[in-house]
Amino acid sequence: MRDIFFVGFGEAGQAFAKGLQPAGLRIAAYDLKLDSTVGGGSCLQAMSQLGTAPCALADVGQSQVVICLVTADQALVAARAAAPHLAPGALWFDGNSCSPGTKQQAAAVIAAAGGRYVDLALMAPVHPLLHRTPMLASGPDAVAGVAALAALGMQVSVAGDRVGQASSIKMLRSVIIKGLEALTAESFLAARAAGVEDAVIASLQASDPGIDWARRGAYNLERMLVHGARRAAEMQEVATTLRELGLPDRMAQATVAWQAELAALTLNPGPEDLAARADVILRALG
Repeated sequence: MRDIFFVGFGEAGQAFAKGLQPAGLRIAAYDLKLDSTVGGGSCLQAMSQLGTAPCALADVGQSQVVICLVTADQALVAARAAAPHLAPGALWFDGNSCSPGTKQQAAAVIAAAGGRYVDLALMAPVHPLLHRTPMLASGPDAVAGVAALAALGMQVSVAGDRVGQASSIKMLRSVIIKGLEALTAESFLAARAAGVEDAVIASLQASDPGIDWARRGAYNLERMLVHGARRAAEMQEVATTLRELGLPDRMAQATVAWQAELAALTLNPGPEDLAARADVILRALG
């Protein structure tokens, strides 16, 4: 048996594995890249470096603790594919950035297969905290899930006893976090193009001195350039969440487009300097 099995071994899975590695746990993982020549080599290399055994998805039954960290559009697909192979009573932690509705569908699939589903929400970037990244868990088996992850040194709190509560908190938080990234990009790029960025930043600093606006702007541009594609996918789920609540998704949809557009530029953000990053983006957009 394995102590922990990752379904999906991208940035989050690798970060968790790196943090758990010193504990000497028996860790295994499956990633779609293992089935493809595109990215398969780099995925295997990452697993080798982190002491993680590469496995087929059918091997998921080797563990009672399964953490699913795939892209949002693959979360339900992964649950359906893995469900027939789950060990009885296995905990399935769905840590994907999905709407509550998607998570409820995945929960039904896992429960029908005899597994225990936990809605898991990562509430901060996985670097530098790795496996100690703050997380929320919800669902009927959230208490058992939190106990299992706490035993591994992970930082998880119970958000409620219903699947969808943890994901709702993350989704609605992202309206602000990812939306603020999009707003600062729009404002600071335009201010740089107009030659008034110093005055704009000074005005913002005076209005809200608790934020270092130049530093936050540079950081937000880096997030969008490097992680914009994943952020756009998450914001699609945010838009779905809003529609599930019967509310408009105007800001979320606008954020999707802006995040995706900057990510598609495939630019190196360079040093943490707002003006330099803005110039690189403006040249590419021009």
